[in-house]
Amino acid sequence: MLCPFCRQGETKVIDSRGSEDFVIRRRRKCLQCNRRFTTYEKLEESPLKVVKKDGSRVVYDRERIRSGIEKACYKRPVSPEQIEQIVNEVERGVYESFDREVPSRYIGEQVFDRLRHVDQIAFVRFASVYRSFQDVDDFANELKRLLRERDRSL
Repeated sequence: MLCPFCRQGETKVIDSRGSEDFVIRRRRKCLQCNRRFTTYEKLEESPLKVVKKDGSRVVYDRERIRSGIEKACYKRPVSPEQIEQIVNEVERGVYESFDREVPSRYIGEQVFDRLRHVDQIAFVRFASVYRSFQDVDDFANELKRLLRERDRSL
């Protein structure tokens, strides 16, 4: 580590502290000029890519997940906290299960499963986009499936 004051390369770490955001704060002392300074070390992550249906790859962005959920929940009694919880759960699953690439299908299924339990209208809205419904019959089939699952759980 170069001293920012005298540009010498020998420093001593006086104190180190970690944080929950994977950042380490280090207090250092230059062995040449005896001045002190602070450095921060952050874990460098390789960006996670999402493999789309057409085979293209885009950088993972949690805001895209949030946006899709918010559109499905528009004018529904779903709180911002519930949306944030779904986004956090999906993101946790993505990072626990994948290192470099995650299929968009996995993300969609995770959102799909969670919305089903939060709000059934939002679930059907999300399903209509996620499963690319083409006509009213697709909606009807999904609703029938939803009703059968509900009846089984009662």
